[in-house]
Amino acid sequence: MVGAVLVRGGRVVGTGYHTRAGAPHAEVVALEQAGRRARGARLYVNLEPCCHFGRTPPCVEAIVAAGVREVVACMRDPDPRVNGKGFRALRRAGVGVRVGPLPEEAGRLNERFLRYARSGVPFVTLKVGMSLDGRIATRGGESRWITSARARAEARGLRARHDAVLVGVNTVLADDPRLAASEGRRPVRVVLDARLRTPPAARLLRDGAGGETLVLTRPGASAARRRRLEAAGALVVEVPARGGRIELPRALAELGRRGITSVLVEGGSEVLGSALDHGVGDRAVLYVAGTILGGRAARPAFGGLGARRLRQAVRLKDLSVRRVGPDFVFEGRLAFPRGPGAARRSA
Repeated sequence: MVGAVLVRGGRVVGTGYHTRAGAPHAEVVALEQAGRRARGARLYVNLEPCCHFGRTPPCVEAIVAAGVREVVACMRDPDPRVNGKGFRALRRAGVGVRVGPLPEEAGRLNERFLRYARSGVPFVTLKVGMSLDGRIATRGGESRWITSARARAEARGLRARHDAVLVGVNTVLADDPRLAASEGRRPVRVVLDARLRTPPAARLLRDGAGGETLVLTRPGASAARRRRLEAAGALVVEVPARGGRIELPRALAELGRRGITSVLVEGGSEVLGSALDHGVGDRAVLYVAGTILGGRAARPAFGGLGARRLRQAVRLKDLSVRRVGPDFVFEGRLAFPRGPGAARRSA
């Protein structure tokens, strides 16, 4: 997400933003709008201009050709194809470069892209709809619906902002979800299924409006079940398992290798709990209904091992709270404890 503004003589002479992959970059749009007024102007942009041929020509060449005298950028682009090379190319061409204003704001704007570019692992959002006492199902297993229709509609929009939506096989068996997004997006639907228990007739395989369905399983899983799922349209991929379970960090590494840059983890309880136990996740979005289910047997939103001590608790930083219909939404950045054993907090 990149925007650019050209200023000459204290007046804005061109603006632009990157609308979609393959479309002209923000700098080029601003330069075209400015025309001859770009000569001698200062270009403000939130990310380092690119210097390589991709789906579009290098922005650096367009900036130099237009006669821009200085570029002010919020931050370096960590993409290995850029990563300071754009700034160096501009300086070699005689264009002034300043880096650094509003770097935190720029980082938040592109937090998903930056996470993937720096690590090769997707940006992860943990999403859950739960009761006021942190439950996602009654002791009898009933879960439809704890949160309101408005909250669920917003959650579908959240799916549309991610490359993939991930659940565990128990969620598929209990709820038979479609995992469809709003706004015409078709994120990849990912199921963690060590024993290939996903039914070939599951809605996420039958729903033609959805995106590709990827089932991650352990090596040596049933060949017959694999054939049935593949015949139903699933792509079945083996990833290393531990104790008969698909560990979330290994699943995310596989998704990263496939070019998936952001993942919305929707559950169930054990998958969400595993994320916390392994220190996996960048943001959390919690939809909380004003309902108390009670009972020790009611299913918690976050299963797994959990924290043994309070200092091992995961916290939400930059926490915001707002209303959506009758429900509340808690959203923030996940801050995991540091130190020995932090990744498996109750080991």
